[in-house]
Amino acid sequence: MRVGVFDSGVGGLTVAKSLIEHKLFDEIVYFGDTARVPYGTKDAKTIIKYSLEALEFLKSFDIEMLIVACNTASAHALEELRKNAPFEVFGVIEPGVLAAINALHDKNASILILGTKATIASGQYEKLLINNGYQNIASLAPSLFVPLVEEGFFEGDVLQSAMRYYFKDIKQNPNAVILGCTHFPLIADAIRGYFPKSALIHSGDAIVEYLRTKCCLKSNANTTTIKLLASDNVEALKFTASLWL
Repeated sequence: MRVGVFDSGVGGLTVAKSLIEHKLFDEIVYFGDTARVPYGTKDAKTIIKYSLEALEFLKSFDIEMLIVACNTASAHALEELRKNAPFEVFGVIEPGVLAAINALHDKNASILILGTKATIASGQYEKLLINNGYQNIASLAPSLFVPLVEEGFFEGDVLQSAMRYYFKDIKQNPNAVILGCTHFPLIADAIRGYFPKSALIHSGDAIVEYLRTKCCLKSNANTTTIKLLASDNVEALKFTASLWL
């Protein structure tokens, strides 16, 4: 089975990595819209436009399913993508929420959502969590994390300075931190340094479990190959993939 994975840039490689490790698909066609990253600072209309253009591009590769690895696109464009796709389209927000629910049986547990400005502004994570009985929810948009990851800052003083700035007002360790941007698992170790007692919810692991549960997909592929495509500088994407995957 051939699946498309779409992200605003390189962050969706963290989802692709989970798919490769669990061998759910024979082939992944990965498209990163690297010419227009980040999506998280853009308005909903623009995010939808870019996402639909990515869909049209990926249709030419005869994919049988699309995974929208980008949380921002999942928050704002999923409905329009589903209307225009001849195959099933899955985002990463609902799987992330289900993973949090599975990790936290106490409805009074505290949950911190980290995401882009556009993802946080959509309120999609909060809405689904509240609908499932969770009330102790905080959200934060550490916007600098995305460009730092894109530039390869996975540790060090620059990243730590940004984390001190964004996390300075969080006084209590949350029970779970939802990494609501596919870039953030790449700095999970640094985030865990600030929240050592928190369960970290990773979009890649969450979507794998979601597809197994909802679509009854099994690890049937002997190996999973990946085709890497980008709207700009595909060689940079391939280099990043060689390091991350």
